[in-house]
Amino acid sequence: MVSGTSTAQADAPVDAALAQEFVQFCVDAGALRFGEFKTKAGRMSPYFFNAGLFDDGAKLGRLAQFYAKALVASGIGFDMIFGPAYKGIPLGAAVSIELARLGRNVPFAYNRKEAKDHGEGGSLVGAPLKGRVLIVDDVMSAGTAARESIALIRAAGATPHAIAIALDRQEKATEVGPDGQVRDVEHSAVQYVQHALGMQVCTIARLADLLQYLSDHTGGEQDAHRERVLAYRQRYGVS
Repeated sequence: MVSGTSTAQADAPVDAALAQEFVQFCVDAGALRFGEFKTKAGRMSPYFFNAGLFDDGAKLGRLAQFYAKALVASGIGFDMIFGPAYKGIPLGAAVSIELARLGRNVPFAYNRKEAKDHGEGGSLVGAPLKGRVLIVDDVMSAGTAARESIALIRAAGATPHAIAIALDRQEKATEVGPDGQVRDVEHSAVQYVQHALGMQVCTIARLADLLQYLSDHTGGEQDAHRERVLAYRQRYGVS
């Protein structure tokens, strides 16, 4: 069991040096790109983070090191790891391997998108869900995937205790109103998970850390990227 205590709804502090190292790693790996990208919410974002581009053993292993370091520093206690399909499966597995390498061996499980009707059957694979469960994923946008994971964990009789993500975009979530129209809300998906669901969130880096990186790496296109990211945060960011 990974030890540690923390108050529910608390925001685990981000290690500034680790966050800057992580942003540089993401840029070098091509997982963090600048340009014009359409988000699930229909916004045109000046940057895009794609954990699927950590696509070889070295990159995935180093990514897991960042998660493990952030988790250890957070002090969040948990009894097992859950990786939601699909990106959360390799992330959760890699993080569990890295934690074991550090001497903190915890069980790991994940879900299928479609339940099997043969073999062991069901939609859950790996260790039985029990105790305080840490969900490992890449980012949270609308929080839909998090809610699905929480429902699965609760249905199994376990406690969805915390979520670890690579990047907190620190932007307003969206919801569908009674009229069927999608609108912005004044909280982010991370804030919703913290305050509405009472879960802890461990983040390696945030949008604020990305802006700090762009401020420290000036000149040429970097200045233009920073201005566009800053304008995006001013329009969609949360406090």
